[in-house]
Amino acid sequence: MYLGVDGGGTKTALVIIDRDGAIRATHQAPGSYYLTIGLDALGTLLADGVNAVLAKAGLRTADLDFAFFGLPAHGEDTALIGALNRLPEKCLPADAYLCGNDMVCGWAGSLLCRDGINIVAGTGSICYGERGGATARSGGWGELFSDEGSAYWIACRGLNLFARMSDGRAARGPLYEIVRRCLNITEDLDLCGHVYSRLEGDRARIAQLSKWVTQAAHEGDGQAMVVVRDAALELALMVDATRRQLGFAAAEPVAVSYSGGVFDNVGAMLLEPFTASLQACHPGYRVCEPVLPPAVGAALYAAKRHRQPLSDAAIERLRAQSGALRRELDT
Repeated sequence: MYLGVDGGGTKTALVIIDRDGAIRATHQAPGSYYLTIGLDALGTLLADGVNAVLAKAGLRTADLDFAFFGLPAHGEDTALIGALNRLPEKCLPADAYLCGNDMVCGWAGSLLCRDGINIVAGTGSICYGERGGATARSGGWGELFSDEGSAYWIACRGLNLFARMSDGRAARGPLYEIVRRCLNITEDLDLCGHVYSRLEGDRARIAQLSKWVTQAAHEGDGQAMVVVRDAALELALMVDATRRQLGFAAAEPVAVSYSGGVFDNVGAMLLEPFTASLQACHPGYRVCEPVLPPAVGAALYAAKRHRQPLSDAAIERLRAQSGALRRELDT
């Protein structure tokens, strides 16, 4: 039995699979970004989540062969790596799991742990790839000065655009009325009260406001569409930086996939300019839909790191369940 934990800024997904590729149980927990909730709360969240998914599967801790915990911001502060790595000891033996950055989950699920690059655009953004055992990442430096192309980044760009539309620095487009209508405000400055007081500047809650930008773009707001296209370009630049780090040859094909709520929610409006930007950087990119959700990727990676990778037949069984699983994890 293998447990995969895909942490995120908005939610955390847990999946247990067996060696035959059957999904034994899933569970969804709140966001696991320790910079927001703190290390103690993260440890409790992980323990509660593991206990919950084991109970759903009718399993005990001893039934798990190995687990992988993909945690946001893991590895981005060397002083805290040890503390983060010890958190799952509240629910699992120290030799029964591995912790890493959640970027690995998206890559493992999208590309089945095979050579290539995966770009994540969720609450935050980050890119990760592997080639011949070498690993590389790009982006993901946090919301204050990075996370380009993420839901938080799009939301902040959209809020800035609303402010500019409100006071006359930009022409008013559909975004202006969408924000006013969604917040039920008549005074534009009440947006400040909503973001700073009611949302308390919370990263995950602000990221949810990105849907206003994409809705405006769908309604023909050219300035909102620029934000979406800029996001696509930023994500493509991360992929290309990762390709160069991994040393792909000039004519070598590069498998690229994607994961995260921004791709799920925006769809072709983001994917098309993203793909075009990639092709402008390097003609060898081969963009493909993700095969499995990140949480299943985490479980697949757990099997790989346990040196018991799943068979092709088991992976095909997981693939056959992936559509229903995505719907289940999104609820």
